[in-house]
Order: sequence, then structure tokens, then C-alpha cells
Amino acid sequence: TMPKEPAVLRQNILDTTAAVLACGIDPKKCFLFRQSLVPEHAELAWILGCLTNVPRLLRLPQWKMKRTSQNNEGTVGLLTYPVLQAADILLYKSTHVPVGEDQVLHLELAQDIAQHFNKKYGEFFPVPKAILSEL
Repeated sequence: TMPKEPAVLRQNILDTTAAVLACGIDPKKCFLFRQSLVPEHAELAWILGCLTNVPRLLRLPQWKMKRTSQNNEGTVGLLTYPVLQAADILLYKSTHVPVGEDQVLHLELAQDIAQHFNKKYGEFFPVPKAILSEL
């Protein structure tokens, strides 16, 4: 949600890809792709954003914390990032999502959005459940 230099962003993409491959992800067994090249992510985020009310997003603790760290000048991207996360989950009709404790509220937003969409337009998105890691 913070502007990045294009060269740094390109290098971060390569570094992240290398790290994923170094962890043992086998591209012959999994789909590995750059999300920014799939326009449906942003398109679904726009649609879901039109179904999500601003007060719901303003209540998320991550918004409050990060906005404070940005001198109360949080960006629209920061505010709507949880809707993009919901689109990332719902686009693939995910039923279970591994999340950390800090992301549970964002997954709950995805669940709420899926339920709202399904109520308005008919059953389309599964309501995803959290898989919490045990440490």
C-alpha cells in the first residue's frame, strides 16, 4: 500500500519467487504466477468494494494502527486492501485459508463479503474457513 520504486518492486518480485522456489515449491506440481498479471483480481476487488461499506473497513484494527503510523494520512489503498485480500481468496473459490492471528479479522471480512454477495446474487462463493497455524 506504499509507493515503491519500479526497479525495487521488480527485484522484490524476483526475490520472492526465488524464496518460494528455494522453500521447495515445485512448479511442475503447483501453479506459480504473478498476481498482478491476472486482471480478475483487481476487477473482483472493485466489484466487492462496491458491496462493502466504509464504516466496516474503518473498524479494522490494521487500518487504525497503520493510519496512525502514517500520521493519520492513511491512503485509500490501505483502507481497501482487505477487500483486495477478500478478492484474492474468493476469486479461486477457496474453502480454507491458512492465516495468522493478525489476519483473522481480514478473513472474517472475506466471509462477510461472500455471504453478502451470495445473499444478493445467489450462491456463488464458498464462505472460506480459517486454518490457524499452531506454534
